[in-house]
Amino acid sequence: MTKLTLRRGKEESLLRRHPWIFSGAIHSTDGTPEEGDVVDVYTSTGEFIARGHCAIGSIAVRVLTFDAEEAIDNRFWERRIAEAYGVRKTLGLTDSTNTTCYRLVHGEGDNLPGLVVDIYGTTAVMQSHSVGMYLARHEIAAALRSVYGARLTAVYDKSAGTIPPKCGIEAVDGYLWQETANAHPDTVVWEGGNRFQANWEDGQKTGFFIDQRDNRALVGRYARGRRVLNTFCYTGGFSVYAMQGGATAVDSVDSSARAVALASENMKLNRSVAVEGFAHQEIASDTLEFIRRMPENAYDLVILDPPAFAKHHKVLGNALQGYKRLNAAALGKMPAGSILFTFSCSQAVSREQFRMAVFSAAAIAGRRVRILHQLTQPADHPVNIYHPEGEYLKGLVLYVE
Repeated sequence: MTKLTLRRGKEESLLRRHPWIFSGAIHSTDGTPEEGDVVDVYTSTGEFIARGHCAIGSIAVRVLTFDAEEAIDNRFWERRIAEAYGVRKTLGLTDSTNTTCYRLVHGEGDNLPGLVVDIYGTTAVMQSHSVGMYLARHEIAAALRSVYGARLTAVYDKSAGTIPPKCGIEAVDGYLWQETANAHPDTVVWEGGNRFQANWEDGQKTGFFIDQRDNRALVGRYARGRRVLNTFCYTGGFSVYAMQGGATAVDSVDSSARAVALASENMKLNRSVAVEGFAHQEIASDTLEFIRRMPENAYDLVILDPPAFAKHHKVLGNALQGYKRLNAAALGKMPAGSILFTFSCSQAVSREQFRMAVFSAAAIAGRRVRILHQLTQPADHPVNIYHPEGEYLKGLVLYVE
């Protein structure tokens, strides 16, 4: 196995169990590892400190274990998947009939950096964000089957769009295993008693934005009697919860016509819960343009859930300006007594930076606001205490005066 030796003093973060080793921390390499290989890492004094997947780029190693005796073999994968399953069992997700979709593996939060696994009914959907995880995909699929047994009928790999683009691997999405060959798994799942189409083959992410589950439920609590605008709606998750909560009307806006059609389909799946006279519109439009065109006081509950404005720190300034413009435009059109749900899913944007951008937006719009809730990702997206970067989802619920 290839041996990497750190520069003097560069073991500090690893002693604190941070799971990343940056390229600048490496003094020497004994061997010629290829991207995705498992490598051992030693301190400058020759002591073993970590074992993980080698990568090309600023993050040179993603740590899998700090235990020199722990081999990265089939038993390792099954052990880590079983540990992640145990957490979700504790959360009441593995046996729920009310919610049948949840995140099983959340990268560093589950001590498996570079790997995401979401469960949709009886299908597990995997995404590899590192070459090492992609190369181990069949072992991971076998571990999933071992842990879930008969409750799993398919494992789908959706890594083509997430592995490093210059790694030289031509990944193709597809089923790693199906109980019945060429079967079409049921794509309708339950969340909070609502039904949704989860399109893992052609949809965004793994097919559904599971990380907003708790926040969607909170929208439902505030929706009664309100006119709701759900922007960047994608599958219409917030729209469904608003309808269920008793909203008088919901408009779902997304720049993708395909997305608003899916939102409309999900609304129809749950239409029986709507209040009498309820109205829903799906609108294919750029969100900022729509908000600037819309009349004042048209909505008294607005949801701003844009895609990541900053995928890395180089564009952080532009991202913060984008959040400021979007929130200022919305706040300038909202009536007194209305509610704004606003989010950032950009890992590069800190909670404090997002909050300052939103408060700057309130000042620009000339509105007084109160924080009712500060939101984050749900418990099945855990944050490794030694890896605070894993807390990527930030949200505020504001009362607009």
